[in-house]
Amino acid sequence: MPDSWTVVWEGFDPDDEGRREALSTLGNGRFATRGAAPEAVADGVHYPGTYAAGCYNRLRDEIDGVVIENESMVNLPDWLDLRIAVADGERVELRAEAASEQRVELDMRRGLLVRVLRFVDPGGRRLTVRQRRFVHMARSSLAGLHTVVTAEGWSGRLRIEAGIDGRVANTGVARYRDLAGRHLETVETGRADPETLLLTARCTGSRVLIAEAVRVRVTGGTTGSDGSPQLSETADRVRLVLDREVRAGEPVAIEKIAAVVTSRDPAIAEPSAAARALVGEAPTFDALLETHELAWDQLWRRFRIDLVDGTPSTGTSIETVRSVRLNLFHVLQTLSPHDLELDAGIPARGLHGEAYRGHVFWDELFVFPLLTLRSPGLARALLRYRTRRLDAARRAAREAGHTGAMYPWQSGSDGREESQRLHLNPRSGHWTPDTSALQRHVGLAVAYNIWQYYQATADLEFLADHGAEVVLEIARFFAGVTTYDPARDRYRIRGVMGPDEYSTRYPGSDTPGVDDNAYTNVMAVWVLARAQDVLAVLPGTRRDELVESLGLTAAELVRWRDIGRRMYVPIAPDGIISQFEGYRDLPELDWEGYRRRYGDIRRLDRILESEGRSVDEVQASKQADVLMLFFVFSADELRLLLAGLGYALRPEVIPRTIEYYVARTSHGSTLSSLVHAWVLARAHRARALDHFEQALRSDIADIQGGTTAEGIHLGAMAGCVDLLQRCFAGLETRHDALWFNPHWPRRFGRLEFALQYRGRALAVVVSGRDVHVAVEPGPGGPVRVGCGEDVRALRPGESARFTAVGVLEEDEPPLGQPVP
Repeated sequence: MPDSWTVVWEGFDPDDEGRREALSTLGNGRFATRGAAPEAVADGVHYPGTYAAGCYNRLRDEIDGVVIENESMVNLPDWLDLRIAVADGERVELRAEAASEQRVELDMRRGLLVRVLRFVDPGGRRLTVRQRRFVHMARSSLAGLHTVVTAEGWSGRLRIEAGIDGRVANTGVARYRDLAGRHLETVETGRADPETLLLTARCTGSRVLIAEAVRVRVTGGTTGSDGSPQLSETADRVRLVLDREVRAGEPVAIEKIAAVVTSRDPAIAEPSAAARALVGEAPTFDALLETHELAWDQLWRRFRIDLVDGTPSTGTSIETVRSVRLNLFHVLQTLSPHDLELDAGIPARGLHGEAYRGHVFWDELFVFPLLTLRSPGLARALLRYRTRRLDAARRAAREAGHTGAMYPWQSGSDGREESQRLHLNPRSGHWTPDTSALQRHVGLAVAYNIWQYYQATADLEFLADHGAEVVLEIARFFAGVTTYDPARDRYRIRGVMGPDEYSTRYPGSDTPGVDDNAYTNVMAVWVLARAQDVLAVLPGTRRDELVESLGLTAAELVRWRDIGRRMYVPIAPDGIISQFEGYRDLPELDWEGYRRRYGDIRRLDRILESEGRSVDEVQASKQADVLMLFFVFSADELRLLLAGLGYALRPEVIPRTIEYYVARTSHGSTLSSLVHAWVLARAHRARALDHFEQALRSDIADIQGGTTAEGIHLGAMAGCVDLLQRCFAGLETRHDALWFNPHWPRRFGRLEFALQYRGRALAVVVSGRDVHVAVEPGPGGPVRVGCGEDVRALRPGESARFTAVGVLEEDEPPLGQPVP
């Protein structure tokens, strides 16, 4: 029977191995290990990789006479390293290419990867290998690999080599491979005791120490003439080598328990000593598995979201439920309760690969809603990654000639700008200037996330101690980069890039950036208003302290309010919001012609550059830009914002605006389909579900043609789950209440999920336009829950049913089936 908790890969496909390895990554928030086979090495097919949250290193290269510096999340030594060979004849390494049968199962409920491999060596001898592995969700430094080898129809000798392989580099992304990638230097290898190995390495620049210890135990079979394991050491690799005499049908078990410790970990005096101690006191694989499974069970209860009782013909398919769970599974492996103690952000590609060099982007905007309403403490810890880097953002603003805080487009270890200066187009082989650092809107996302967290949690302590200063400094920055245009009697923001990412400059201009990106300008107005709200809600003493320490003057606040009334937003005569000033003057692209010529045009920018053209020349977007306004704001909120600026957002203009940009977007980002699903959900349910399915399966199906192997897209994965709760359930946190506007197709069954709001655990069931909300029994006061005009105060143990006003369309295709 199909199982919505298990993902299965059968056989072996070298062209697909990278995708499978990324999707079968196991992690616990502190570190993660890709699903590469234990015997694999980086050979163009396989790519072993282990990554620790926040562990970065910096290397330099020279390209066309330009010295560039890149900081990357470091690939750590391979603790899985295991070789098995039939030792009484031609030595045959265990490798998937020789397999007659292979089955890999990812058990998401338990966080367990199971692999069964059968193969025949050149001498005709058959072996069956069964492996289980975990990265422990409760004991954050530990991982385990358990291997059982059985000889089928023969007896003889097995040679087992198990250890730690430090011969690693960052080579997991093809376009980076010609750049420096060796981040580690081995400091120490050795044998802590007869069954424990140790390898310690140091990052060449950041000097972060990484210590890995593995305990190797072998049971079954009989020892040869020399029964003790032999130590084998090279400069960057340490192994135990031992032989076992095996009989047909009798299993030999190899257990590896590993500890991964870095000098960035809390409460660690010396990483190698800590790693040895952790392994030495660890119980067996199966005992560890029990506590690991318990930790996952608790996580799944907290993050429960289910689609139930859909009809087989038109309801929610098992494949869709499995996809939702897989997306949530990888979010929880990247961001878990262990991050509460770490200084690490939200890497856009998870801990699953080396794309984007492990950097933190604005993608966190799509992740926080899922976390804040399930694990507010975790959301707070991840927001601290940004608040701790406020001084770096201030420094960047000063160096650019501005005030306030300018957060970087790409952030790594210390909060400086990590964006590339040059970008390689794999289609043409050309290195071109990269101006993506002009995406100043990342700071607006930081402020948005802080305010939304406060709305959901009422955590005034965090706001007062950390968040308020960040919001105020971001507001100060955007007020500072805003200039007054007397000809329009409006304020403008010039020389930036919007979320679109394609429009980097005006055609023929040598100066990068465009003027008056609508998303940036409107969000700047929003953040200036929220900064004043922040001052209003702070305790008087803290407000006075901040005003004094920041030197915030009454004149500044007057200017903020003036900008909030007279910011320019480019709106065409037909009422459609223009992406930026001059966007509607650009020529149209022959979209159908390019689709006929190239098929997949998601990376239209690379296609045009390879033709000697530029995507700047046409009306084209990589992903949602103007439509992001309808993602972060409800239509009513956006209407009020624009009305405050003197612009009218007529209801009939909204669908026209959506259609205009849907037709001009190439969806070169996995976030694009997610946003399009959101904005289409009310008016065009069938098309919204099609975009939702695209976003949901963007990594599972690798719709971008090879990018999943380099790391999953965490924003899209979290955003798809969030879309179910905030879009289809209409969940919002505003005005000190939890609001619902449900719009879920009844024939898809029920949408059930758990959440936390202001310290209360709630269970929510959505069906059609009905929503049932139950507050968990326990101490505490009531929570305000609203739907339309119906607002109620629910005390612990109470529940209520709400019905939204309106008619639900019921002509949509089922989830999991494409729209014609």
